Amino acid sequence: MKKNIFDIEGKVILITGGYGILGSQMAEYLASQGAKVVVLGRSKEKGEALVNKIKASGDEAVFYISDALDKANLEQNREDILQKYGRIDILINAAGGNMPGATIPPDKTIFDIDISAFKEVVDLNLFGTVLPTLVFAKAMVDNGKGNIINIASESSLRPLTRVMGYGVAKAAVANFTKYMAGELSIKFGEGFRVNAIAPGFFITEQNRSLMLNADGSYTDRAKSVIAHTPFRRFGEADELLGSIHYLASDASSFVNGSILVVDGGFDSFTI
Repeated sequence: MKKNIFDIEGKVILITGGYGILGSQMAEYLASQGAKVVVLGRSKEKGEALVNKIKASGDEAVFYISDALDKANLEQNREDILQKYGRIDILINAAGGNMPGATIPPDKTIFDIDISAFKEVVDLNLFGTVLPTLVFAKAMVDNGKGNIINIASESSLRPLTRVMGYGVAKAAVANFTKYMAGELSIKFGEGFRVNAIAPGFFITEQNRSLMLNADGSYTDRAKSVIAHTPFRRFGEADELLGSIHYLASDASSFVNGSILVVDGGFDSFTI
């Protein structure tokens, strides 16, 4: 019988920001496929609620309070995870987000940007990927193999209006992904892979105010996004799961330094 190259049963998969709209879908799905899911985040209430939901389905998950920007906290998380499972197979860097001050509303210009908010968004999305990567990749190197999946964005590929801080940070995440793909595999061997997915437009807590009016109708920006998406709709969170599963499994064993775009055709469409 041939091996199932998509099998991830027993894999220890760590997800930073794991109880967000997209991260929680990933956590539930990967656990349902037999993975041992470790959820990291700052909210004990949200993290434990997600883990309890996963456990109620008979799957395995654990939560640790964590701050993706606190190296000492991450190092303690690493020790706790290693003590429990003995290894970390896969890291998914899902921590990230945006804030109003780092965006440019239609009635403002670039000169109105809040630089402190800009820095916060860059810190969260870029350094919130870099620091967990450095901390948890060390455990992977000690174990001789590892797989890292970053969350890039449509804004990694082309500049989008308004979300300047987020776009700059996610473009850097894409570059960091490619850099680390070479850095780890060249220096530590072919057992190391670093890739990213670039989601298109999904309704999340971070972009809800940009995409939806108070009554739930689409904003002009949302209408513009859909007009430039060949599928003519937003993505659903579970539509990222196949791509995550592929990158987490041996089915992608020769895929390294790639940015897998999941956007309903947005990046390929011109007018």
